[in-house]
Amino acid sequence: MLSTSIHPTLDRAELAHAQQLSERIAHSFEYKVVGQGRLRETLLIALMTGGHVLLESVPGLAKTTAAQTLADSIDARFHRIQCTPDLLPSDIVGTQIYDASQGSFVTQLGPVHANIVLLDEINRSSAKTQSAMLEAMQERQTTIGGQVHPLPSPFLVMATQNPIDQVGTYQLPEAQMDRFMLKDVLDYPSPAEEAEVIRRMDAGVYLPEATPSAVATLEQVRTLQATAKKVYLDPSLVNYIVGLVYVTRHAGAYIDPALGGLIAFGASPRASIAFTQAARALALLQGRDHVIPEDVKALAERVLRHRIILGFEAVAEDIRVEKIIAAIVDSVQTP
Repeated sequence: MLSTSIHPTLDRAELAHAQQLSERIAHSFEYKVVGQGRLRETLLIALMTGGHVLLESVPGLAKTTAAQTLADSIDARFHRIQCTPDLLPSDIVGTQIYDASQGSFVTQLGPVHANIVLLDEINRSSAKTQSAMLEAMQERQTTIGGQVHPLPSPFLVMATQNPIDQVGTYQLPEAQMDRFMLKDVLDYPSPAEEAEVIRRMDAGVYLPEATPSAVATLEQVRTLQATAKKVYLDPSLVNYIVGLVYVTRHAGAYIDPALGGLIAFGASPRASIAFTQAARALALLQGRDHVIPEDVKALAERVLRHRIILGFEAVAEDIRVEKIIAAIVDSVQTP
């Protein structure tokens, strides 16, 4: 019989400190990133849970600026990797170079050895290079020349893909898609937000020397991650989360069969894990020490959209996965 343990409680002081710290990071993020409130929330959730984020959008929607600004706000090491078809796994994880002066090989760590890594247009890299990220994302380590090199903590991968440019791209394997805790789809800014971007450019906000000082340390981020794990998740909500994920695998019995039949494969247990971790972080961002059903519902698209695999009929009928996710959420009774 499995043993049970009491979940650690979150006191008021910890809650207040976590909320104050997350607000400071959010305000620093907003210094350069105009609008994009959901993106800010998604990145903060990933930062607080140690998860990874996949972003889909057309070019020019501040994805690189967002990653760089988040890194600056917590004094983290940031690396951007521009993915191309000729990118090699060693270009990401690192390699061994012969040092003639020493007469031996020395290890040169790759750009993945940073706190925040931006994989720009990840679908442009080959399947071999994409797979090189799996160990880093899941095991938090790389292996170079038979030696294991741990990655720094915190560690967050933010990968982007361009949905409108398919020339010279490779579809991401489902196994790697599942490694991303959340997938967000960004939209164009409003006219007012776009005008604000121009005003800030004229004011010199985006100049390298205008970068504001960090508002948090990496140690404080690690404390924030530990605090998020203490947020209370009621057993009824665990059952609710598992129920949502279960329906993705047997959708035909719970939603309109015409929609359910479009699902080729449902979500894996990683979806349930992502729901629980992200819901705790979202509750903490909103100043609560407990998760509510609305937290889970707010995360449904971001957790499930890249884990539900649709068949070719969905593409032929132009049915978006978000429509199916909405039907799944409606089919499960809210606790």
